[in-house]
Formats: sequence, C-alpha cells, structure tokens
Amino acid sequence: MNMHKYEKIWLYLGSATLLFFLIVVGVSAFYMGNQPPSCAVTLDPEKVRDHELFKEPGLKQIGENEYQLTIVASAFNYDVGTDDKVIEVPKGATVHISSTTTDVIHGFEIAGTNVNMMLEPGYISTLTNTFKNAGTYTLVCNEYCGVGHHMMAATIEVVE
Repeated sequence: MNMHKYEKIWLYLGSATLLFFLIVVGVSAFYMGNQPPSCAVTLDPEKVRDHELFKEPGLKQIGENEYQLTIVASAFNYDVGTDDKVIEVPKGATVHISSTTTDVIHGFEIAGTNVNMMLEPGYISTLTNTFKNAGTYTLVCNEYCGVGHHMMAATIEVVE
C-alpha cells in the first residue's frame, strides 16, 4: 500500500497522541490512585428526614472553627434550618457541607466560590469549603428543577 508522506505523518502523530493519553490515564489511575468516586452514600429519598444527618438541617459547630452545614433541597426550596434562609459562617471557618434532595435533581452552587454540586434523589452530596473572605454569598440551584426554579435560593453571610 502506498501512502502519501503527509498522511503517514498524521497517522503517526495521531497514534502517538493516543498512546500518550493512555499512558497519562494509566499513570493517574494505577500509580497515583485516582479513581472515580465509588463510595456514594445513599438513602431513601422518601425518608430523608428520618436520616440522622437531616433531622435538623442547618449549621452546627463540630470543632474549633469547624462546622457542619446540612441542607435539604426540595420543590423550589432549600431547608437551611432558618426561616429567613440566611446562614452565618465565621470568616476562615472550615465548613463540611452535606446535602440531599427529596424530589428531583437540584443544583447546589455558592456563587463566588468553587462550591458546586448536583443533588440527586437517594444520594448524599458532600463537600468541604473554607470561607476565606467575608461577605454575602448566594446559594442557588443551577439545575433546572421546574417552574419555580428561579425562586430557589438561600444566603450565606461570612462574618468577621
């Protein structure tokens, strides 16, 4: 078979690129131990309030400058443990966030931070964040969840 010189170059270049990416993925998976998350914590979405973590949503201090924030999302609402949907967090505090939903898929994004999770019925989503700057942050649903989606929000006040 007779191939043009440039065709051979592109064939070798594509094969080398594929081999390089396979080596990167192999080193990442086997040598560095990076794996997809497989330790998902599940619960029955109809019995969320029976789960120990979600009986009383809100912010609880669990250590020195360390807090547990538990939030339950449902039909256009974040239950954050307060009626005014404002959570006060001290500046520099480490906050362990645990959240789930009782109905459909919801988003969980704290605007201005790198906190961004997807809440799925039957799963507990967790993330840890340290709020280094004082200010007001808005918690929004960034996954369309129905006609009242635009009203689904809460506020996080990071205070000195």
